[in-house]
Amino acid sequence: MAFIDYYKVLELDKNASEKDIKNAYRKLARKYHPDLNPNDEDAHKKFQQLNEANEVLSDPEKRKKYDKYGENWQHGEAYEQQARQQAGAQGGFGGYGGFTGAEGFGSAEGFGSDEFSDFFQSMFGGAGGARSGRQAKYRGQDYNASLSLNLRDVLETHKQTLTVNGKNIRITIPAGIENGQTIKIAGHGAPGVNGGPAGDLYIQFSVAPDANFKRDGNNLYTTLKLDLYTAVLGGEITADTLNGKVKVKVKPETQNGIKVKLKGKGMPVYKKENEFGDLYLTYDIQTPTNLTEKQKQLFEELAKSSA
Repeated sequence: MAFIDYYKVLELDKNASEKDIKNAYRKLARKYHPDLNPNDEDAHKKFQQLNEANEVLSDPEKRKKYDKYGENWQHGEAYEQQARQQAGAQGGFGGYGGFTGAEGFGSAEGFGSDEFSDFFQSMFGGAGGARSGRQAKYRGQDYNASLSLNLRDVLETHKQTLTVNGKNIRITIPAGIENGQTIKIAGHGAPGVNGGPAGDLYIQFSVAPDANFKRDGNNLYTTLKLDLYTAVLGGEITADTLNGKVKVKVKPETQNGIKVKLKGKGMPVYKKENEFGDLYLTYDIQTPTNLTEKQKQLFEELAKSSA
């Protein structure tokens, strides 16, 4: 897999400050967000790379390792630990250009990521491996991706294809998944080193809010306009749900702001088949306008009778 330069992804140089990284990520994430580029695969791939680059460079410890080891940054601690062990057993790294122990890694100026990779391969997978009789195996890097959905997309379990680092991966999205929730796809990260296991793919979901329904866990909330006559006399009205329309009975003398519960008309419960939250309707009683003279007279008579 080709090495991705996180600084180039964010259009920065290696001297960029934390603020520079934060600002660059926000600017580019807005530009390449899938919601603004729904049919642009290149923009989607760029957005995923931006998230990956930001995750590493915005974390001081991860950035330090990345600056030191390049594409091998996730294996830095393992490299240094094995280096210390070999240094203790062999009395230093005199045969490797003057490295005298783990501290030598920090002074290896001029090593690019490819040179580091070659160096570590020769140390642990080549000459060092030959001396020890085995090669050190390291787990591959985890990948991070994001997927934007709307509320209606998560009403049913469905499959969707993602492109991660140029590779198409078909995933199952469980019904009821929530905004900000992350799922792990095992073994779909970077390949391991020297036959080590592949990393995992972590997908974070962004579920956009709906214009008519507010979600709170598995429950949904909405406001329903109700005419004054039905509120006073009672009757039957039609209400919208995410799954279609339903008939709702209105009790006589219903007050403004009253909430009613439609059981089982909310969101599906995550990974629990045939379980659903509830839908709560809040009545917004509408005062009639443009009354005729006769209607006004009737209201006046009603007012006098209730005095």
